[in-house]
Amino acid sequence: MVLAYLDNNATTPIAPEVTAVMQPYFQELFGNPSSTHVKGVELGDVIEEARCHVANLLNANANEVTFTSGGSESNNHVLKGIFLKREQFLDGHLVISCFEHPAIQQPAAYLESLGIQVTRVGCDAFGAVDPVDVKAAIRPDTRLVSIMHANNEIGAIQPIAEIAHYCRENGVLSHTDAAQSLGKVNVNVKELGVDFLTLAGHKLYAPKGVGALFIRDGVVLEPLIHGASHEAGVRAGTENTAYWVGLGEACRLLMTDEVAHTDQLRVKRDLLYLKLKTAIADLSINGKYDDEQVDVQQRLPNTLSVNFPGVVGGELLAATPSVCASTGAACHSGETEMSDTLKAIGLAPEVAKGTVRLSVGHMTTTEEIEQGATDLIATWKSMTA
Repeated sequence: MVLAYLDNNATTPIAPEVTAVMQPYFQELFGNPSSTHVKGVELGDVIEEARCHVANLLNANANEVTFTSGGSESNNHVLKGIFLKREQFLDGHLVISCFEHPAIQQPAAYLESLGIQVTRVGCDAFGAVDPVDVKAAIRPDTRLVSIMHANNEIGAIQPIAEIAHYCRENGVLSHTDAAQSLGKVNVNVKELGVDFLTLAGHKLYAPKGVGALFIRDGVVLEPLIHGASHEAGVRAGTENTAYWVGLGEACRLLMTDEVAHTDQLRVKRDLLYLKLKTAIADLSINGKYDDEQVDVQQRLPNTLSVNFPGVVGGELLAATPSVCASTGAACHSGETEMSDTLKAIGLAPEVAKGTVRLSVGHMTTTEEIEQGATDLIATWKSMTA
């Protein structure tokens, strides 16, 4: 049986090249980088080289990159680091979207419970936030706007550059969670104009448990983790050398030919959609598309959120163990519990119950796509016969 792994938005496999460069740091190169003896000093340049690789992928300066344990820590650091500053403790207003990842939604809710006012901006039927709505939500006391770069469920790419422009006009800091977009489309912090950007290693062929946070030069955050002066005093904790090197290598690999990577992902995704749509005429797609061809400028090139008619997505996947994918809604006792994204785009519950998210990656093979589509079609036909 060919196992079709079509859940790359959940996590990607680790690239073989990444595994290879990490290995020495589990064995002979084991020193503490903060130590002044030879075993520590020999790691300093290695870490800075990795930092440069991350910075190059973002078109940032190396000193603007702080290594973290992943996307959740980076997101928490931005929100709490702004609103828990000693000099402005629990003061101000926060703007987010209504479909942010839980790593933004939950810190926002926590701050809200402490008295911070939070505005949640909606989106259109294609999952895109209108920058004008964000501008309208900004108040004199707004201190931060945090909108994800690309939606993890339907792939909608947000107009972050326009949003950041309105923020700058009003003296408001801006953050974007780019965990889903990095490695799929070009992410350039200078073009986006944001003050903070989140990166998660396991979304771009590096290990789980490592990430980074872009902090624009000159912007100050209260540390989330207090301790020694690691990472220029921004984030305490002994350097996780092997994982930081792995993240750097993953970023270096993606820099080799970003355009080719994006095109390859789109070809794979479109092949998957064509095979499904040819067999299931009533299959519908979530997100921006033109004549049923996904618009790469407004949607991630690897993401396909589709609604299988007449079935429950979870049951479809459970009956197709050869396919690894995710659903957009859960059904309990005959009722559909929709995700925040599907609610936000106004998808009808009877349609949402059949939603499945299929996401390809650089390592996804044509065989996986063809077999995965064949198996899903066969299961769907047996369930609707």
